[in-house]
Amino acid sequence: MFRFESPIFLYLLLLVPVLVVIRMLYLRNKMRKLKRFGDPQLLSDMMQGVSKYRPAVKFWLLIAALIILILMLARPQMGSKISSEKRQGVEVIICMDISNSMLAEDVVPSRLDKSKLLVENMVDKFVNDKVGLIVYAGDAFVQLPITADYVSAKMFLQNVNPSLIASQGTDIATAINMAMMSFTQDEKAGKAIIIITDGEDHEGNAIEAARMAKEKGIKVFMLGVGSPNGAPIKMANGGYLQDNTGQTVITRLNEDMCKQIAEAGSGTYIHVDNTSEAQERLDLEIGKMQKGEISTVIYSEYDEQFQALALIALLLLIIEVCVLEAKNPLLKNVRLFGKTKNEVK
Repeated sequence: MFRFESPIFLYLLLLVPVLVVIRMLYLRNKMRKLKRFGDPQLLSDMMQGVSKYRPAVKFWLLIAALIILILMLARPQMGSKISSEKRQGVEVIICMDISNSMLAEDVVPSRLDKSKLLVENMVDKFVNDKVGLIVYAGDAFVQLPITADYVSAKMFLQNVNPSLIASQGTDIATAINMAMMSFTQDEKAGKAIIIITDGEDHEGNAIEAARMAKEKGIKVFMLGVGSPNGAPIKMANGGYLQDNTGQTVITRLNEDMCKQIAEAGSGTYIHVDNTSEAQERLDLEIGKMQKGEISTVIYSEYDEQFQALALIALLLLIIEVCVLEAKNPLLKNVRLFGKTKNEVK
């Protein structure tokens, strides 16, 4: 595994485009001043010892050396030893409803965005736990296999939107069944499925799936997002979703369905609104779960890789010193491709 031990130094790479722009402005100003003295072709004939390309070669050699030196400061490292650690934690599979109804804005900024924020805050509190992500609507698929890589979990979470699944609807049972197959074989660690939805289960069988999860020792928590009073579904064009008759579709949180699924899965129903109460209750329920030994593969030793970069930077600097800005008079009679060395710009 490759990494930078001090990645903050990589911000120094922003100097490179700044230096390039400064050089371009300098050359532009220089050319403007030369034109004041006379015809450019005449000036070129008068300055036959001046090379057209060597200053540019020297500049880019210095830029390349600067980039490599900055990479050295960031301390590139390569993982050299893989080890497996045993830690106490729980396993959580999050099943997130991404049907169009989750775009309703009865929860600020929307049901979907509120759900993503809630999950992100929950993951921030994880230490030795594992998390996986399943998205579902009329169908379901694993967005992120169960992992202890919380950075990747939050990155995948940000990409969640209704366009990931073409089949609209809300099939909670399929999501639960897929989640049950996504856990590790570790029987000691507490396992939980967190269903985030507005409760509009269009396919049925969710209660039976929750009971099956309970039999396997998996708790099913239901997070109901939205308001029972309902709200229209805002679309990307700024309008609201309409049915076949032209009427605006109103989507309502089905709390009764959510409570029945949570009860069947030996879990808890939590209503998600515009307060932080849902976040606090969820963290509390996860904290109550039995923590078992979780195996985590990590890179325990890293080797520094700056030595190779140092050799390359040194070589570039030596070449830059050896390249003269002016043409070498000692090579003026050396012929290359039918031209003398000094005739080659």
